[in-house]
Amino acid sequence: MTRPALLLDLDGTVVDAVPDFAAAMNRLMTALGLPEVSGPEIAGYLGDGPRKLVERVLAARDRPMDEAAHDRFLADYTAHAAGATTAFPGVPETLDAFRAAGWAVLLCTKKPATATRTLLDGLGLLSRFDGIGAGDSFPVSKPDPRHLTLTLQAVGLDHAPAVMVGDHRNDVVSARGAGMPVIFAGWGHGPLAMAEGADAIADRFPDLATIAPRLLAARGIAVAVPRV
Repeated sequence: MTRPALLLDLDGTVVDAVPDFAAAMNRLMTALGLPEVSGPEIAGYLGDGPRKLVERVLAARDRPMDEAAHDRFLADYTAHAAGATTAFPGVPETLDAFRAAGWAVLLCTKKPATATRTLLDGLGLLSRFDGIGAGDSFPVSKPDPRHLTLTLQAVGLDHAPAVMVGDHRNDVVSARGAGMPVIFAGWGHGPLAMAEGADAIADRFPDLATIAPRLLAARGIAVAVPRV
């Protein structure tokens, strides 16, 4: 039986990082003398990496993109990435179940590597991943499908059957481009309209244990079913 891989987006899929994004952004807004952001505003801007997040917040306040502001935000956020961020219900148990069933569990995120590892380590999740393809790990990132394939290649799983999971259109588009099935994370921050093109929508993180094997089975690939 071929070892399959589960590729996961991070923010809005594995963790709810809105509180720490909002806190770091509001420290920046205070320093710049601009109105603070709310959690829902931040959630609506996520999915395209920290630079685009800063750009969108500044644009909403009629300010141009400011590279120094981006650098300040990223340094602050990285230092406090695990402050109030929490894993979604069932994440640790489900990740453990996939690995126990022989699946490789990989992260494919637009968040930079240092912030990603700081966050996962702070939540006790770092050791549960077999590999991380961060936003600065490769020359490309989602929605470029090579972000997914390079993440697989980095751990020697170039030709492994894989399923992508995420809560943003970038996750769906990149998986489609890579020729792999994709599950939309219905519990995440992205509106359901972003699920267009996904093979399935999961309501809870533990649902991945039944949906992912089913999607591969539909392609004639037999894999072990994780027991959560």
